[in-house]
Amino acid sequence: MNPHVDKYLLDGCMRCPYGGTPQCKVHTWQAELVLLRHLALESGLTEEVKWGVPCYTLGNKNIFMVTAFKHYAALNFFKGVLLKDEAKLLTAHGESSQSTRSLRFTSPDQVLQQQEVIKQYLQEAIEIEKAGLKVAFKKNLEPVPDELLATFAEHPDLQHAFYRLTPGRQRGYVLFFSQPKQTQTRFSRIARCREKILQGMGLHD
Repeated sequence: MNPHVDKYLLDGCMRCPYGGTPQCKVHTWQAELVLLRHLALESGLTEEVKWGVPCYTLGNKNIFMVTAFKHYAALNFFKGVLLKDEAKLLTAHGESSQSTRSLRFTSPDQVLQQQEVIKQYLQEAIEIEKAGLKVAFKKNLEPVPDELLATFAEHPDLQHAFYRLTPGRQRGYVLFFSQPKQTQTRFSRIARCREKILQGMGLHD
């Protein structure tokens, strides 16, 4: 158990003004997040904190995140599109989502009732990573930085707008966001460009 995840459950991701306050959405879904964390730990993955939220990794590869949204708590699978989803529970973050898929929960009972299915999905995600399977992105010529994927997971409207851009504009943003070595600098660049992307503009428009 990573103590930084304990802090997340108390204070939130601290990436918005509501962090550390009663208004933080983590507090709304704390019971659900605690249950999901327990299932995540049972998977045997390494528990880390990335982008301010619990992230579970295998050999430094991101498998899924446990996080809170305004209307639900979720397990976000980085390669969710490769899951079989036999129970038909996965949700895409908008029509343009090429990789990430989520399991969404609005009550502790829902997590408890579906825990065996959740475990199956977690194990399948692990096996996908062990097998070295890759998501075939349709439009992007450059690897999308993890910080942008994490932002998409929290802001589906931004993801939808990004993939409506021309491939050249997408590539320009991806290169710009990927340049800094520090993850916080990458997030800052994404935040600065958010409105331009939503307006359908390129980096230099």
